[in-house]
Amino acid sequence: MAATGDAATSSLATQQLNVKWGKQDVVIHVEAEETVQGIKRKLEAATSVSEKRMKLLGLKTRSGKPAGDTDTVADLKPGGRIMMMGTAEADIEKLNAVSEVAPHVQDDFDIQEEGMAELVELAERPEVQEKLRRRIQSCDVKVLNAPRPGKKLLVADIDYTIFDLNSSAERPDELARPYLHQFFAAAYADYDIVIWSATSMKWVEVKMRELGVSTHPDYKLAFMLDHRAMLTVQHPKYGLFDCKPLAFLWAKFPEHYGPHNTIMLDDLRRNYVLNKQQGLVIRPYRRAHLTRGTDRELLYLRTGRGTPSRKSDNYASRQTLSRSSRGSRMVAGANGHWFAAVQACDQV
Repeated sequence: MAATGDAATSSLATQQLNVKWGKQDVVIHVEAEETVQGIKRKLEAATSVSEKRMKLLGLKTRSGKPAGDTDTVADLKPGGRIMMMGTAEADIEKLNAVSEVAPHVQDDFDIQEEGMAELVELAERPEVQEKLRRRIQSCDVKVLNAPRPGKKLLVADIDYTIFDLNSSAERPDELARPYLHQFFAAAYADYDIVIWSATSMKWVEVKMRELGVSTHPDYKLAFMLDHRAMLTVQHPKYGLFDCKPLAFLWAKFPEHYGPHNTIMLDDLRRNYVLNKQQGLVIRPYRRAHLTRGTDRELLYLRTGRGTPSRKSDNYASRQTLSRSSRGSRMVAGANGHWFAAVQACDQV
């Protein structure tokens, strides 16, 4: 479950801390000299969410820096909204029990590469086209920074693409994928950057703010999208699942973006089923505490940055690219620009 809240004082001796956890408002009382670690312990007692599994967003010191476990309540910036992410132990036990008897679903409900060919006709189905038409009409895009003439479009997922959702850390930025800011800064020279997540906009905004993406001085986000812009499609073999139709963006900004200049970075192939030529599958980023020192996915992409291919403009005919079993994989073509230069880079 996930969470936001407000920190407010109730007396000189103790302070009332209101923490938003999913749909619940959790209230605890803490003393001024109590540490952030103590806050977590009280939240664990109130919610049964293990301190080790818990993430607190919005806790900042009076200097504006993210608060660490040793910072005291007196050190915290007053009036900030506090959100908690984490699942109660009882709920985890229930999920584990179900998973032991449930059929094995591989790759987070993803579709393997060989299965993508079976879905090629989905985009042309009348019911999918009608859903897309309605989505384009009903879903607005809040532009943060206007599209820049002549720039291409990079669409990036959040969870497990640039952010480890399930690991524990003292600060949210510790869960950011290594080289995240360097990657976006390098991309920004040629690409407008868009964040598209399957979660709600509230969480998209919180994560991007806490990771420093929406406020970074070296690049700007054009806009952010959430689950409302996604489509639910159905296939006899794979059932119902949601995906991200890039045609939604092309219809919203036809003078700037199209199939010829768009690339989407995601850890799930299923999100590309309506636009396979623009998809680049990236290895999921998990267990940040163990992998943050060795993960090089975004470094490889950044160092592989190049100019559009001059050999061929027929991007759909380009073959799948891979850089051995370690890295990102192009889905069926991905445009011949920038990511077509993705390469193994063993020197760090």
